[in-house]
Amino acid sequence: MFKKQSNVLFGGATANSQYEGSYNVGNKGLDTQDLRPYIPRDSNATTSTRLLSKKVVENAKKSLETNSYPFRNGSKGYEFCDEDLSLLKELGLHVYRFSINWARLFPNGDDENINLDGVKYYDKIIKSIHNAGIKIFLTMNHFCYPINFIEKYGGWKNRKSVDLYLKYAKTVFELWGEYIDFYLPFNEINAGYFSPYNGVGLIKEDDEDYNLSDVFQSLHHQFVASAKVIELGKKMVKGKFGCMAACFCYYPYSCRPEDNLKYVKDEEVYQWFCLDVLSRGKYPSYMKRFFNENNVKIDVLDDDLVCLENNTADFVSFSYYQSSVVSTSEKELTAGNLVVTVKNPYLKATDWGWQIDPIGLRITLNKVYDRYQKPVFISENGLGYKDVLENGKIHDQYRIDYLKEHIEQIDEAVKDGVDVIGYIMWGIIDIVSAGSCEMEKRYGVVFVNGDNNGNGDYARIKKDSFEWYKNLLKERKI
Repeated sequence: MFKKQSNVLFGGATANSQYEGSYNVGNKGLDTQDLRPYIPRDSNATTSTRLLSKKVVENAKKSLETNSYPFRNGSKGYEFCDEDLSLLKELGLHVYRFSINWARLFPNGDDENINLDGVKYYDKIIKSIHNAGIKIFLTMNHFCYPINFIEKYGGWKNRKSVDLYLKYAKTVFELWGEYIDFYLPFNEINAGYFSPYNGVGLIKEDDEDYNLSDVFQSLHHQFVASAKVIELGKKMVKGKFGCMAACFCYYPYSCRPEDNLKYVKDEEVYQWFCLDVLSRGKYPSYMKRFFNENNVKIDVLDDDLVCLENNTADFVSFSYYQSSVVSTSEKELTAGNLVVTVKNPYLKATDWGWQIDPIGLRITLNKVYDRYQKPVFISENGLGYKDVLENGKIHDQYRIDYLKEHIEQIDEAVKDGVDVIGYIMWGIIDIVSAGSCEMEKRYGVVFVNGDNNGNGDYARIKKDSFEWYKNLLKERKI
């Protein structure tokens, strides 16, 4: 299949809000993802499911429906925990990325005491994975905040958010620090800019745009929280700490200077800004003009800047699903990971409009490593597809082809000289899509028998890709 090229770890991932379900079980608190409604898709645009207004949130809090709110079911991983752990062990993952739900440990975000039901659940997962010889990549927060934290304090707009998050992080270190290999304080932190509800938990006023000062103040507090988590973690645990952005591999539509300038500026703000702060420890100079031209005002303390500079990430990680094209003139648009982009005429796309570009992964690996000179982790990559169950089987050769083509480009990047720590396949077990709130947009090598409306028995069924990935993991074992 593949000849071993390096000591790259290969694994799989889930995220708590998309996987666990059981939103009101075990004394868990209500979180921001529990409130996102399912809106049947009529185009490749997904903004309506992720830019929530106060009215939508209030209606969701009053509703006890689970079928209309897919994240309340997830993949019912809370119920199927034992079976799923067995499947992950059977696969032979080198590394498993998953996340802890803050609201399952501290239901309100500011509770004095920890929720022991939540401790018991995560204790089982962490120790089981560790004892199986699988490395643990822990996402400490994956687009999921206790709703009380948002409504009582204003969430990440409030500087108190840093202290509350640090208390949560300290608890994680104390309970499980000896088992965890890689820590990620925040998933796709740059999503706070282009998807503020998911990224920083901001709820916009009805029929109004987000206030950019609120967005960037919230991001600043996440930067400081990340640095303080790293500072504390270095004193308490042995694992490595990373930062992460959603990467899009931007291309200019043409060789017109205007298109190329837009490509540079879009890439700076959408892709590099957050990584520059967390990996280099300083605000990049190009943001001064952006802040001035967009009237962005944020409160930054001198101590914040010292903390950021002294507590940078050990490694840089990113998600990669598709490349993006920018143009200064009007062009046909298509969707991507939480963004909309110009359609690339040279690429095929999924049914959701995401443009398939394996070479873009190699380009991104080279760019990230060249920019930061730190080890790189591909923390998400995979293919969302509407798999069809036929006679109890799922024949997903298209997923095998997608994975194979992307892994080949990782090998090329390693030959280029990129220090790649690992590759994590997204949604190793089918989960609810974060972008469009759909169960039927499937990523996993394990099929979960549930639909967009919460129907089905949620039984686990191995796809053809399960055996393929199992064999790859065995051949690539370090």
